[in-house]
Amino acid sequence: MSSMSKFVPKAEFILEMIERIEMIVARHGGVVKTLEDIEGQMAILMAIAQIGETLQKIDDELLDRYDLLRDKEGAYYTRNYIVHEYEGVDLALIEHILKEHIPILKRKISNLRDML
Repeated sequence: MSSMSKFVPKAEFILEMIERIEMIVARHGGVVKTLEDIEGQMAILMAIAQIGETLQKIDDELLDRYDLLRDKEGAYYTRNYIVHEYEGVDLALIEHILKEHIPILKRKISNLRDML
């Protein structure tokens, strides 16, 4: 199975996680309100961690070719931060990721998936 054909299900999963994030944020009335709610916060952190874990499993050559390598590195760093920061995650950083990086990642993954 080629790296391209392996990419499609992973892309679909990442996009599903992003859609869930968008749904949770909409349900709470915004990013800040979501992160102030413990259930919203935990759901968002889990979805971001799953995105980072999934991107980590995609071939670097493919990601580099489509300008996603830095996204992978940042997402996996964030996944590790969320999973291992036992004293509490900096929610301002998570807010920034939700507002600035998730929409860009969604666009890049959607465009690549649509090309395949």
